[in-house]
Amino acid sequence: MTNEQIANRFDTLADLLEFDGANSFRVRAYRNAARTIRDMGDPLATMVDQNEDLTKLDGIGDDLAKKIVAMVNTGKLQQLDDMLEKIPASVLAILRVPGLGPKKAAVLYKELKVTSLDQLERACVAHRVKELKGFGAKTEETILKGIKIAAAADDRTYWAKADLVVQDLLKHLKGCKSIERLEPAGSYRRGKETIGDIDLLSVSTDAQEVMDRFAEFPLVEETIARGDTKMSVRLDTGLQVDLRVVPAESFGAAMQYFTGSKEHNVRVRSIAKQKGLKVNEWGVFRVADNGEETYVVGQEEAEVYAALDLPWFPPELREDREEFRWAESGKLPDLIVESDLQGDLHMHTHASDGSNSLEEMVAAARERGLKYIAITDHSQRVSMANGLDGDRLLEQWKMIDEFRKTIDDDFQVLKGIECDILEQGGMDLPDEVLAQADWVIGSVHYGQNQSKRQITDRIVGALENPHVCMIAHPTGRLINVRPPYEVDLEEVFQAAIANKKFLELNAASKRLDLNDVYCAAAKQRGIPIVINTDAHRTEGLLQVRYGILQARRGGLTKSDVANTRSWADMQKMLGR
Repeated sequence: MTNEQIANRFDTLADLLEFDGANSFRVRAYRNAARTIRDMGDPLATMVDQNEDLTKLDGIGDDLAKKIVAMVNTGKLQQLDDMLEKIPASVLAILRVPGLGPKKAAVLYKELKVTSLDQLERACVAHRVKELKGFGAKTEETILKGIKIAAAADDRTYWAKADLVVQDLLKHLKGCKSIERLEPAGSYRRGKETIGDIDLLSVSTDAQEVMDRFAEFPLVEETIARGDTKMSVRLDTGLQVDLRVVPAESFGAAMQYFTGSKEHNVRVRSIAKQKGLKVNEWGVFRVADNGEETYVVGQEEAEVYAALDLPWFPPELREDREEFRWAESGKLPDLIVESDLQGDLHMHTHASDGSNSLEEMVAAARERGLKYIAITDHSQRVSMANGLDGDRLLEQWKMIDEFRKTIDDDFQVLKGIECDILEQGGMDLPDEVLAQADWVIGSVHYGQNQSKRQITDRIVGALENPHVCMIAHPTGRLINVRPPYEVDLEEVFQAAIANKKFLELNAASKRLDLNDVYCAAAKQRGIPIVINTDAHRTEGLLQVRYGILQARRGGLTKSDVANTRSWADMQKMLGR
């Protein structure tokens, strides 16, 4: 079982236990364990196979360790199976209805046999809910309004989509003259691949004027709440946006606090307490023996950290993974930025399923300031994308050779191919064709439901092929759409090291594959990452910023990413 699968089972068990009224500490233990497991770069299955002590992991005690071993060995979590016999998994959707806690949700399940949002909606429309003790007409109306929100709760918003909203919001709010400072915070600022809601912080001389302007944003469908300094709205997409107006002397502290993550902030508060200080959204305060608090700093975020003898942490690192250890050792990484990249080695033209020509992709890349690109259309196995067979590919490469003569030597166009790794193993095109390429990508597009052994063998086999340079989107996931396929990434990592090959961080907003945790694991092993856009049109080259965000979340620096180097230096890394 993958780490993600194990974590998902613990999360589901926690949800069911909470619904059933279990002890809150017990519920929290499973949630904490799930988080620890998701943040791991090393596969738990490998640790189990090697009889490693799982209790050395944060939040994993003897009982949880035994459950992990059982899941790895049997694929089952007996306690979860028992709970699912008692409570259908569909009831978990009810818990997402705003204002409907576990106790009331349990009443609906026991009294009305409600097991889904559809059933809950029908019960509200029939006015059966208001007849229950402790509910009433107002509660029934609130539940009915909240069902739509709960239905959308599973569909977290891609960072890329949230970014469009954030930029429009900032532009709209800057029309309010009383705003002195305005910044986004929360998971958006940390660059998480999906966003649950959006947090905005502002300093203003007139909070009510700011909120009036906020309410006029064209996408606002409903005002959820409005107070003296905070306002929450629901957009027509279902996305919630929270705006807070804070005093100037607290803006930095509020940015630190509302950027999060929760786990990072817990560690910050713990460090503050050890120093006789208190940190909250209002500032840093010195706490006297009599409990009296004196404001120290809070206007700027860097001041908040400096007061605790900590460096300013890039928001992308604030997940309580490695950042505090790095800070303690004085080795906080200088994270990669977009301008560090020199090339893009994964893109498509209209020769397969792209929308633009070779010439148009080159012009767009040069406009972006790149120094080289690889044209990597699909191979023949991807017939739905008009994939290229050997003859068509060789013709394309002749065209590239001719095109090279028409451009300056300061820009290089590489002859490449995104070559499918076949279901039975091996590459989609013969070696004598691949040997003529400058750059060969190996990709899995078919047979994604094969066993872990089969998929791992296919990818490792591709890495051992002397002509393959990199594995694209190595886990095959599509965020919110398709989970990763079963693959032993540790074996893939070791094969990449042994064969001097690269792994991709695909910057497409729906892929972002490798994810941040696996990027960090590759960094620890010294495996070069290549950040590519997988652009299918000229505008697709802009996706690189999503890949950069993901790389920063993985702690990657310029030196960790291969295509920050010249093409000549990349060839040396490949042993050519």
